[in-house]
Amino acid sequence: MLPFTSRFGNSSGIGNDNRTAIDDFYNINDEDIIENKEFRYPVFVPGTGKKYKRAILLLHGLNERSWLKYLPWGYYLAIKTGVPVILFPIAFHMNRSPQMWSNPRAVMPLLIRRNHSVARASMTTIANVALSERLSEDPLRFMLSGWQSAEDVICLLEQTKSGKHPFLEKNADIDLFTYSIGSFLGQILMLANPANLLQQSRMFLFCGGSLFSQMNGVSRLIMDETAFRKIYHFYMCDLQTQIRQRHPFFVHLQQTSLGNAFISMIRESNRRTFREHTIAKLHDKIQAICLKNDSVIPATGIIQTLGIHGKPPFCNVEVFDPPFPYSHETPFPVANPGLSPLVDTAFAHVFEKASGFLN
Repeated sequence: MLPFTSRFGNSSGIGNDNRTAIDDFYNINDEDIIENKEFRYPVFVPGTGKKYKRAILLLHGLNERSWLKYLPWGYYLAIKTGVPVILFPIAFHMNRSPQMWSNPRAVMPLLIRRNHSVARASMTTIANVALSERLSEDPLRFMLSGWQSAEDVICLLEQTKSGKHPFLEKNADIDLFTYSIGSFLGQILMLANPANLLQQSRMFLFCGGSLFSQMNGVSRLIMDETAFRKIYHFYMCDLQTQIRQRHPFFVHLQQTSLGNAFISMIRESNRRTFREHTIAKLHDKIQAICLKNDSVIPATGIIQTLGIHGKPPFCNVEVFDPPFPYSHETPFPVANPGLSPLVDTAFAHVFEKASGFLN
């Protein structure tokens, strides 16, 4: 477990004017949530006594509060590739969020209030109510959380390049294993390639890779229908209006490589030439496995985005359909012992391919 301090909002100057909204649930400014600024991240290290020339950065999914699901993923990748695997938390997720957001007793009053006060708040659960409430209050949080996460990853990459990471040599290369919304973040980073920090990087995507417009975040484990409807309208409609009206914040957004990459990943028509040309150049550095019955980030959207709408060169995308009940949120269900052999085989299939590509 290694310490990290996020400097986003203090030194970057991005979104400072938009980060003062009070979280009605937590009753504190986003900028003052100390867990999001000072935290520790886990690293699987396959050996001791030496530094490594490369590592794998693992980026997780939306509304995740525990690393438990990902520990076998990181362990397997570290053992198979022989390099450290860094499990890095997205802003306001995992241990970067207040514990009460994932405490059933603490969020129950919020769940009751939301079900009574928000019309058509379907799919609201104890697991998703905190994120649903926060995104409903301010849809811009989705982008600013991603922006902070991207800036933190850039800071981590700069640490590795300068030789300041305890497990990595100077100028070590970082590859990416990304899942779900972590794939969206990874794509934005690869498209932007800030300061050429990802010039030598490869990325393996699992259950992710589509444009935002092709996602459906309504889930008992992610967000409720009201929250998704609100952020979908904001990024598909309001964002374009703000850009056309040259709102100062969104003018600044377009003047950054990360901002341009983010805009290009929202919908098909946004920065299409830039997006498709860049993905085409990266085609041999990107592989993906998507699940046939994934309803959150459907396989069709991933194929369309990474397949560059039928134009070669193509990224390698496999549509996988394991022979057991699965979902986007639970690709490897472990609750049913009778399915263990099938689940283990499916897990090995995905992670053997990932480790082979990233090795």
